[in-house]
Amino acid sequence: MAIDREALDRVRAIARDIVEFEGLEMVHLEMKSEAGGRVLRLYIDREGGVTLDDCSRISRQLSARLDVDDPIPHRYTLEVSSPGLDRPLHSDDDFRRFAGRNVRVTTHEPIDGRRNYSGRLVGLAEGAVRLALENGGEVAIPRDRVARARLEIELEGFRPRAATRGRRA
Repeated sequence: MAIDREALDRVRAIARDIVEFEGLEMVHLEMKSEAGGRVLRLYIDREGGVTLDDCSRISRQLSARLDVDDPIPHRYTLEVSSPGLDRPLHSDDDFRRFAGRNVRVTTHEPIDGRRNYSGRLVGLAEGAVRLALENGGEVAIPRDRVARARLEIELEGFRPRAATRGRRA
């Protein structure tokens, strides 16, 4: 049994109200069927990142509200989490906000023989996601042809600890 679009839109509106009231950003909401059953997954964020307490608080509030409104007619598991360092880009605002960051973009169908692109996000202009490629070129991918887009994990300044050898005390 799939959740209908109207029910998911009601859940999205409820979640957005709660998340925005708490001063957070609703990145994405999805309902997926997985091996363990259905999962309602909500990704939240804010400048500087979210904490486990943020996720727990939003989860409690959303769960209580969904129990009252009951828009989903079947069992599901609610998950609230951060989008992670490789945050997906879903909205036009995301493509503007993260200009200057490195991204990976996959298209629905090949463009110039390719479906996968990596580069520095220039931004969104004239309905196209613009990427500066490593070879010095630039590509404009029509927004409606973007299947997936994610930030690349950037670890500038990260220095792994040196491995230590020797006896343990």
